[in-house]
Amino acid sequence: MNAATDTTHCDDLAKALEAFREHGPLLERWGTELARRLGSGARLLVAGNGGSAAQAQHLTAELVGRYRDDRPPFSAVALHADTSSTTAIANDYGVQEVFARQTAAHGRPGDVLLLLSTSGASANLLTAADTAHRLGMTVWALTGRAPNPLQLGADDALCVDAPVAATVQELHLVAVHMLCEAFDQAVERGEAGHRAPGHGTDGKSAADGRPDADGRPGVVGRLVGRARTVGRTPATGAPVAPRKGHA
Repeated sequence: MNAATDTTHCDDLAKALEAFREHGPLLERWGTELARRLGSGARLLVAGNGGSAAQAQHLTAELVGRYRDDRPPFSAVALHADTSSTTAIANDYGVQEVFARQTAAHGRPGDVLLLLSTSGASANLLTAADTAHRLGMTVWALTGRAPNPLQLGADDALCVDAPVAATVQELHLVAVHMLCEAFDQAVERGEAGHRAPGHGTDGKSAADGRPDADGRPGVVGRLVGRARTVGRTPATGAPVAPRKGHA
């Protein structure tokens, strides 16, 4: 195998990446809009098949956890990750319904459904897009080359101009990270417009033991405090002698 063959994959990626740069403003707009919606109580539903499922779950992990700097969590659900629901729906209703039925269950007007597909022709994603539109949701798509059915059925789409599915998926990951970067910047600017429920004034979870907004200890703090007093007398805090006959 010669050196030219060794670098073909990298060469294809580099070429596609140059054209991909033009999508920067779109991802900036998506990130800002997503921060505004999720900050107002909406949620993001995401789905894909195979490698695109992995990319979808990567995105939800960054939003529920964090991308770079600490911030409150936001509601983002990878539909394919619920394997029991996915397999039950596929068994009872057919594979084409696995995401549509979950979208119908979890989606609300104003939510966003983001669908990832290298071909842009997956039947289960197209059906989910139709369901989302009927619910009053917004549908975004990350796909391969345009035109494709998913691009045409979405409210907005980013189509990667690359002939190989692997290259498309790699640039979808770049898109995920750029989207998260734009999202976090919008949150930092205050465009999310809320403090996530269950969080203190500094945006940190009250569950980690710090006081919440009204000064009460968080859940973990209360449990730790309770554990420290178990086995002590209320008045002195001294250990209570064990009863005879008990270990």
